[in-house]
Amino acid sequence: MISFLLNNDIIHISQARADLTLLEYLREQKNLTGTKEGCASGDCGACTVVLAEVVSPNNTPKRNLQYKAINSCVTFLSALHGKQLITVEHLQDEKVLHPVQQSLVDHHGSQCGFCTPGFIMSMFALYQQQEQPDRETVIQALSGNLCRCTGYRPIIDAALSACQNKQIDKFEQAEIQTAKRLEEIKSQNISTDNLLVPTSRQELAAAKAKYPQAGIFAGSTDLALQVTQQLKSFDKLIALSAMPDLNQLVEQELGLLIGAALPFGKMESSLLKHFPELSELFWRFAATPIRNQASLGGNVANGSPIGDMPPALLALNAVIHIDNGLQKRSIAASDFFLDYRKTALYKSEWIEAIFIPYTDHKNLVRAYKVSKRYEDDISAVCAVFNLQIIDGKVRNINAGFGGVAAIPATVLELNTQLKGKSWSSSETFDIGKDILKQAFTPLDDVRASKMYRISMLTNLWKRFWLETNQSTQKIATRVVHIPLLRKEIRHA
Repeated sequence: MISFLLNNDIIHISQARADLTLLEYLREQKNLTGTKEGCASGDCGACTVVLAEVVSPNNTPKRNLQYKAINSCVTFLSALHGKQLITVEHLQDEKVLHPVQQSLVDHHGSQCGFCTPGFIMSMFALYQQQEQPDRETVIQALSGNLCRCTGYRPIIDAALSACQNKQIDKFEQAEIQTAKRLEEIKSQNISTDNLLVPTSRQELAAAKAKYPQAGIFAGSTDLALQVTQQLKSFDKLIALSAMPDLNQLVEQELGLLIGAALPFGKMESSLLKHFPELSELFWRFAATPIRNQASLGGNVANGSPIGDMPPALLALNAVIHIDNGLQKRSIAASDFFLDYRKTALYKSEWIEAIFIPYTDHKNLVRAYKVSKRYEDDISAVCAVFNLQIIDGKVRNINAGFGGVAAIPATVLELNTQLKGKSWSSSETFDIGKDILKQAFTPLDDVRASKMYRISMLTNLWKRFWLETNQSTQKIATRVVHIPLLRKEIRHA
């Protein structure tokens, strides 16, 4: 049974389609139509709602609940268990608008209004954070919401005004009581006839063996697209949300161990603390509502050649930990991807965790993504480089690439040909450029042509070489390309 709070009302669901999305549930069963359907793929933010969950006892925050914005169109009902679901209809206090709603009115941040509920909910989630946000934080929080009427300046102004002049709202006033109710709900069994929610590796192995055709998911941001975009149906689904080993993050002595089902939002601080060079790639990987759901394991397991994190895992020599309930094994990320959407996983197996070894502080790591949109877009080309230099000469260079082959790929020849050579030498640059120019035979598609991808790959190599030779080349450490939409957000 799936149990949760819909605002302050307790809801129990014992029978429902396994692939029923939260958006369908709200609009068709609860008549809460303030939540809109736009793209049905987690790209536009019109369907944004907020989930509140009890803060982990390992943390010591001032608040009892953590609020996060999610895209309801790519969320299955299992994600609600033990949480409070808040939609735009629940914000006002009797006849008084919530401060974020009133602020949007005061700053004239709405015209047609279709996108407004989504913006309001993203602003509400930000409003519930402990720290006062600056403009960049507001932009990050609104990165999953699209507006085509007002423009972003009044919306950003509204968010800044509301969040920098916070008042205690009805949600904070009721927070202790709400947290107690959620703790009671969390202890209840979540599994239904159509939805299996194992809590141990043995239960997961049994579920996979009994229902080999069942879809398996953590955040559902990928699997749900098969329902909303391809109109596929799933009679059975297996959710990984209650698997402790798959939802942990451990900062080990030699590296970071990230559970396969852990959402990106929960691994962000640790990942970027140890690998700050991945920050731009991480933030451009997806907008905040998607990062609040999507998992690293899902990004790896689907074997997509245009996934954003696999190139980074290849460059950083990551290791994939695999389990089948009886035995565990580990495999290097470089050996995991076999063919288009084909991985080294057997049907009985799943990814338990991903281990990323720490790099030496002297390593030069850079991650680049080229896409049509700044955020929430698939890579046309992704390149990640990890270079170790000793006495001015290349000791090791590892790289990972996406969008240029049938799988996320590395180029071993870069290391073998450049090892021992002077990094600042133009000859070294030329050798690397020639290797990359011939390493792949990309496809032409709607995102980029074959020649564009090859040209971009060699241009990113040049950028990396120039940036890491800045003392002699006299260029800035970082060059950021900002597409038109991003300029509009920042400067409108």
